[in-house]
Amino acid sequence: MLRIAVPNKGALAETAAQMLGEAGYRLRRDPKELTVSDPRNDAEFFYLRPRDIATYVGSGALDVGITGRDLLLDSGSSAVEVASLDFASSTFRFAGPAGRFSSLEDLRGLRVATSYSGLVGGFLAREGVDVSLVHLDGAVETAVRLGVADAVADVVETGTTLRAQGLEIFGPVILQSTAVLIAGPTRAEGMAVLERRLTGVLVARRWVMVDYDIPRALLEEATAVAPGYESPTISPLHDPDWAAVRVLVTRADMNLVMDRLYALGARAIFVTPIHAARL
Repeated sequence: MLRIAVPNKGALAETAAQMLGEAGYRLRRDPKELTVSDPRNDAEFFYLRPRDIATYVGSGALDVGITGRDLLLDSGSSAVEVASLDFASSTFRFAGPAGRFSSLEDLRGLRVATSYSGLVGGFLAREGVDVSLVHLDGAVETAVRLGVADAVADVVETGTTLRAQGLEIFGPVILQSTAVLIAGPTRAEGMAVLERRLTGVLVARRWVMVDYDIPRALLEEATAVAPGYESPTISPLHDPDWAAVRVLVTRADMNLVMDRLYALGARAIFVTPIHAARL
């Protein structure tokens, strides 16, 4: 039975559970449940703090898990990233008092506050910059103002919170993080099925199926507008001068493609969402 670690709360939890549900797995009904058995899919789920998941998976106590790339790297675990799951994206940057810092070298010998000591320490070590790390569990932005640190390293979204504390971003990006599927030292039985199912969910979210009718004389131009994942499916219609086309189109480009096809001469254009896929 595949043992899967799932975030029990926080930004990762809701979307991770939604993806697993769309992939056909059983979900917990009570938020207080710590484990859920899914014998139909030969899987068992363990609901854990996101920060602990990499440790459990890396130790071999659990086979696979969903966590953040930042948490994986910060943990120092031997678990490895298997696939990006494309949600909970975040960017890690350095920030300090406005006008004080311009490069990483300016941090040498100073104090840097962060909630991700392993991640930030590893980055600075690779860059050859020696600092004194100050570990905080939260509210890192206030560390400089309160005299605990000279600079901070934290997740940056708009930068509004940093600016409110008189800080500005400097230096290179530490990490572009996202939710990831991670595995232990050995690939457990059932791991490939889980990965394939989650990939199918991602495909279903990124693509839609577009059907349309087009004069055969315009087929080449139409398929250039929407070439599909591999190639379109073309079927004859009762009218020999027309053809029916079915093609995968990225959800982001869906309306643009429909506009172009209509302008070209396509008619009866329909879009169907995809609920699951295997490509």
